[in-house]
Amino acid sequence: MDITDDVFLIKLIRTGNKDAFKYLFDLFFVPLCRFIRIYVGDKQIAEEIALDIFVNVWEKRETLDIKLSWKSYLFQSAKNRSLNYIRDNERFINVSDWSFHDKAINDHTVELKELELLIREAICSLPDRVQEIFKKSRIDYLTNKEIAKELNTSVKNVEAHITKALKLIKEYLGDTYTYLW
Repeated sequence: MDITDDVFLIKLIRTGNKDAFKYLFDLFFVPLCRFIRIYVGDKQIAEEIALDIFVNVWEKRETLDIKLSWKSYLFQSAKNRSLNYIRDNERFINVSDWSFHDKAINDHTVELKELELLIREAICSLPDRVQEIFKKSRIDYLTNKEIAKELNTSVKNVEAHITKALKLIKEYLGDTYTYLW
């Protein structure tokens, strides 16, 4: 879906068009649930948060201020609501109960988990085709030649998509994780 589709869909939903809203729901519900589950770790809670996002969209459809695209709006909402859920529902351990060594190990583990979440987020934010090729390369461990054959495209095209993916992921992570590159 490109920006012109988003503008048209926003107008339709603002006027209360249920078919347009159903289209939006069908297009994004499952990907949002997967994305939210990365944060909360529970399928049912992820679905509840995603449903809450769509209820909010419908209830506030006339006043929604969508700047970029439905995808960016919905995924940013998902991230914010997931972090709110974690903040409000996670149990915390009193720091005085930790030994220094345990705290250092835990801090390192938390940072690694945070980095993993950020990388997953960055991958989820990639354009669909770039994301597909990147996952085949880095998650499925296919060679560029195997990907090209499977997707009926050239090896150069696969290389270009992977390069673009790495650039976008690097931009997404920002300066905090420059040591990775």
